[in-house]
Amino acid sequence: MMISAPRTTLSYLHWPLAITALGLCAGALLGWQAEGTMSGVASYFLICAVLAVLEISLSFDNAIVNANKLKNMTPVWRQRFLTWGIIIAVFGMRIIFPLLIVVIAAKIGPIAAIKLAATQPDDYARIMQGAHLPIAAFGGTFLMMVALGFFCDPDKDVHWFHWVESRLAASASIKGLEVAFVLILLIGFSRMLTPAQSDLFLRSGIYGLLTFLLVDTLGAILDRPSTVAKTAAQGGLGAFLYLEVLDASFSFDGVIGAFALSQNLFVIAIGLGIGAMYVRAMTIMLVERGTLSEYRYLEHGAFYAILALSVIMFMQTLVHIPETITGLGGAVLIGVALLASIRWNRANPN
Repeated sequence: MMISAPRTTLSYLHWPLAITALGLCAGALLGWQAEGTMSGVASYFLICAVLAVLEISLSFDNAIVNANKLKNMTPVWRQRFLTWGIIIAVFGMRIIFPLLIVVIAAKIGPIAAIKLAATQPDDYARIMQGAHLPIAAFGGTFLMMVALGFFCDPDKDVHWFHWVESRLAASASIKGLEVAFVLILLIGFSRMLTPAQSDLFLRSGIYGLLTFLLVDTLGAILDRPSTVAKTAAQGGLGAFLYLEVLDASFSFDGVIGAFALSQNLFVIAIGLGIGAMYVRAMTIMLVERGTLSEYRYLEHGAFYAILALSVIMFMQTLVHIPETITGLGGAVLIGVALLASIRWNRANPN
């Protein structure tokens, strides 16, 4: 019986590298069509590359959380997420979602929204920026519930910052504590907005909370041993929906932030799509190599990054926070968690 050799790091990057080459060539072609000059080609090429790096930096914690959920999914649903999920992530969140915002905000049809993006990118970007407040409230609330769900877990016995995390885990016995905390935070931020903004912020935040609770409840129902759906969807459909909504929440900030670099919908889709392919590759590598179990605090760093991102999304309704801070902040937290894990491994070789 032959044992297949373990995959190298480069083997996980075959598709992302191929998509990167195609995407950057497409970006350069768009630059030539738009500007007709080599400087235009170089400009569009560079913007696509920067957007890809931005997406990777913002979504690395997303890859870690995806890997944590995928390791408990059935092989069938895991493969479905890695195929269907990436299609939804790239085309749904990076193309359809921005168009849907414009369709709703401008009260126009999808075809008109595409024409608006192609012929009037400044107006398209203005509408997207105007929709930032409800997006930040919805996404920030969902991500905060995700982070609190990790820390406020009675079964969590590995703590990075023991004093804080052990008390959060113990607080899980208080029913509804996380929901009450998030609602208080929503009310607090809403009081710092204008009356019209306050109402929109609260409604969007409550929708984000309800979405998390519904997806979480669905996952719990599908995982119950007594349910009829167990044989078909245990560790599958519920987790799949959870990861899709989670990816959408992570994508909100990246999609909106991308308009700071370009107002061209197609350039944004190329750049963020390239980044999404690398996130998928990192997710597969983390699952197959068991990296999360090897570095005990890496997952903690990802959830601290999620918690920080949720707070930043709330803060962005009041002040502008550059996307570089958002991306670098998450990368720093994960990097520190990785170093802490390596230090623990050296101190505990057995």
